[in-house]
Amino acid sequence: MVEILKYYLLPGAIKVSKKPMEITTLLGSCVSVCIWDRRLKQGGINHYMMPYWNGTGLASPKYGNIAIEKLINSMYYIGSQHKDLVAKVFGGAAVLNTKDCVFNIGERNIHIQNNILKEQGIEIVAKSLGGNKGRKLLFNTETGVVKMKFVMKSMMV
Repeated sequence: MVEILKYYLLPGAIKVSKKPMEITTLLGSCVSVCIWDRRLKQGGINHYMMPYWNGTGLASPKYGNIAIEKLINSMYYIGSQHKDLVAKVFGGAAVLNTKDCVFNIGERNIHIQNNILKEQGIEIVAKSLGGNKGRKLLFNTETGVVKMKFVMKSMMV
């Protein structure tokens, strides 16, 4: 049996792979968009922390509007076509009792992915969003399967 590559995705990062890979990440108020190519059996994922880049400094994928656009463009770069792409989205929990609740970071992160994917015409085929628990994801880029489990707040800090 061939061992599949494993990768841990940090906040503010994107990973796309033509080769079969299991990508793991841990989400609280952050959101991950997993994009999978049904025809080529390849995929990618992002992990963004804030909804919008304000235009100053580096246009980093820690911002949803940058991360989602870069993820989609990276899928095109490795040969995917728009008609073959589907998305699965996760995260956006209110895990912090203070700043997150005041600024609605999780809720705003959910809103931006929904708007951009709708605007781009990419169907969301699965989602687990909001609530007050973090999530651990394991995304298989070859099969498109995302295994998710809720995690305790103590694991998020």
